[in-house]
Amino acid sequence: MASSLLFPKLLVFVVAGVLPAISSSPGLGCYRSIISFGDSLADTGNALHLARSAGRSTHAGSLPYGQTHFRRPTGRFSDGRLVIDFVAERLGLPYVAPYYGDDGGRSVEAFRKGVNFAVGGATALDGSFFEGRGMGSNFPNESLGVQLGLFKELLPSLCYTSSDCKEFLGNSLVLMGEIGGNDYNHPFFMGKDLEEIQDFVPLVIEEIVSAISELIHLGAVTILVPGNFPIGCLPAYLTTFQSSDKEAYDPSTGCLNWLNEFSQYHNEQLQLKLDHLRELHPRTKIIYVDYYNAAVRFYQSPNKFGFEGQVFRACCGGGGTHNYNSSALCSSNTKVCDDPSSYASWDGLHFTEAAYRWIFKSIADGPFTVPKLDISCPLLALNEHMECPVLSSELPHLKIDA
Repeated sequence: MASSLLFPKLLVFVVAGVLPAISSSPGLGCYRSIISFGDSLADTGNALHLARSAGRSTHAGSLPYGQTHFRRPTGRFSDGRLVIDFVAERLGLPYVAPYYGDDGGRSVEAFRKGVNFAVGGATALDGSFFEGRGMGSNFPNESLGVQLGLFKELLPSLCYTSSDCKEFLGNSLVLMGEIGGNDYNHPFFMGKDLEEIQDFVPLVIEEIVSAISELIHLGAVTILVPGNFPIGCLPAYLTTFQSSDKEAYDPSTGCLNWLNEFSQYHNEQLQLKLDHLRELHPRTKIIYVDYYNAAVRFYQSPNKFGFEGQVFRACCGGGGTHNYNSSALCSSNTKVCDDPSSYASWDGLHFTEAAYRWIFKSIADGPFTVPKLDISCPLLALNEHMECPVLSSELPHLKIDA
């Protein structure tokens, strides 16, 4: 990939606590903040804090969740870091603070460097939508609309005038999801018909597009919008919809065709709407993140990614062909594999840190974004995860190819 550094590489040192001035244009300097919306694929602790405040427990609130990197449960639905964590590391920013957190994590100063509204189990559509279709009332009340509302309430604390807020958002990287997966997961596992769930797709995408439009109006300039993963490859789906018909499986991956076709349908419709948004907002960088094709490679060539054929079994689970049992989900009472890095799936629905790392690399350094992402940062930033400054080449900036 051709280098896009704006200046020759220089050896630069930063006095502790002093950062160089960063241009107000995101294309010319490092992003100052990450603003995140979504579900458990991006949740860095919100579901855990909400559960604790309600006197409930959550699987992500106890080991083995968090065992690989943090050595403790953080509320992330994985053994370690998520894509959003690798993005923060690459940009030299702190791990994105969950909006619902302890008092120390909820300071305005912390949120100016990043705030995460993603909640495990969240849907794009409001819970009333599903309740009105006879699916019960147990859906989390943290839909995308709720998350966006919380951000709008917080924004005046992060900036003081309309122009300040536009500058703040212009220097922020906005992650819109992944969101929408649970709008399908819940009804699929309830046994709803495919045709009924397909009717949800335009409504889900409209919620996503509406949220993006509102963020653009507020001043967002760079927005990453991930699509859906290949759900037909996930142990939870392979277990629930196991078929004796060999034709139901893709011979190149072993995944269930009809479920992956559904994911692709969602992604195709989402991309069409994003194309229209780009026409309406030509100065906004709306980047589609192709989670589907970034992840499907695991199932096509597992050994290439170090998964040693363990792509259809969860590392942590309650047994069975795919080590997934809806009655014995991953917890401190279930068996955990010896080496999570050799597995793609952590608990049957979520990926391992190793898989998320590969997904991040494929979108940051590879071809799985539209338009193409170029990673560079001509300025030096202080890496919040290290004890010393690092060079600009080690802390690139997400920038779009012209």
